[in-house]
Amino acid sequence: MGIAPETDRDVDPSPVENVAGGASPAIQTSNLVKRYRTTTALDGFSMTVRRGEVFGFLGPNGAGKTTAVKLLVGLSRATSGEAWVLGAPAGDRATRRRIGYLPELFRYQDWLSAREVLMLHCELAGIARGARRREIDSALELVGLTSRGRDRVGTFSKGMQQRLGLGVALLGQPELVFLDEPTSALDPVGRHDVREIIRELKRRNATVFLNSHLLGEVEQVCDRVAVIHRGRLIAVGTMDELRGEESSVRLRLGGLDAAGIQALRRFGEVDEEGDRYLVRGIDHETVPRLVAEVVRLGGRVYAVDPSQQSLEDRFLELLGGEDDAGTDNRAPDPA
Repeated sequence: MGIAPETDRDVDPSPVENVAGGASPAIQTSNLVKRYRTTTALDGFSMTVRRGEVFGFLGPNGAGKTTAVKLLVGLSRATSGEAWVLGAPAGDRATRRRIGYLPELFRYQDWLSAREVLMLHCELAGIARGARRREIDSALELVGLTSRGRDRVGTFSKGMQQRLGLGVALLGQPELVFLDEPTSALDPVGRHDVREIIRELKRRNATVFLNSHLLGEVEQVCDRVAVIHRGRLIAVGTMDELRGEESSVRLRLGGLDAAGIQALRRFGEVDEEGDRYLVRGIDHETVPRLVAEVVRLGGRVYAVDPSQQSLEDRFLELLGGEDDAGTDNRAPDPA
């Protein structure tokens, strides 16, 4: 949904570190802490999201993801630390009008039509009356609900309501869009459509902050990814940086003698099972040389399958490493 301005406070802007080109980051946090009585949901959380990028936000349940999003959109206040959004302190009234937000859990009035829901949120977002019909038409078209605009929300499937929520988040051409599990209720076609919408937002130079449990979705659309665990940022980088440089190649070979297997070992660590070989730690650019060497030694090559560690494997590895480093007595994050 478009973020309506708060009425209880104004926030004085503070300086934000500039990035290349002189523009402030879309999001920047510094030592952000959020406590709920005896529970620490965020613990010294610091990160930067650049303008115009699709930024993935990953973590297990209870890691602090939803708490972080609520602080950034101004729905909650930090216990300590600082956060800026689009160059202004998080929660700034004027800035909230430039943000779109699709929460994970939302519900619209069953008796309203999709157009009426969008009109209500146009009013909440302060969109000029003369622009509202155009905004609503554009949102319905973008999320594939043009033919259902006058139908009541109560007749919509969960997936269609998810599409409507996404349409609400896109009203007013926001510069920054927070999407919290946007594909959780969608079928494969719907997930494909959401990926295309995210790519369209990127083409418009909007920043997308994507909170998702679907790691495959994140791999396909995100420029960079952050991993949060127990309220702390434990990794951030591009997909290649996060997965690491180590790669491998699977081979199905025939006619390979002991000398040929020894040659494979010069390229990396080798696991052998029948006529199938896994060579670990080999650069993909080196694979053609390996294949040529096998052929030179009289081997026959039936299949070559280069691979790299998946985001899911790396994600689990990161969480496992954090858990092995020691336990923590804090209560689970309520968000």
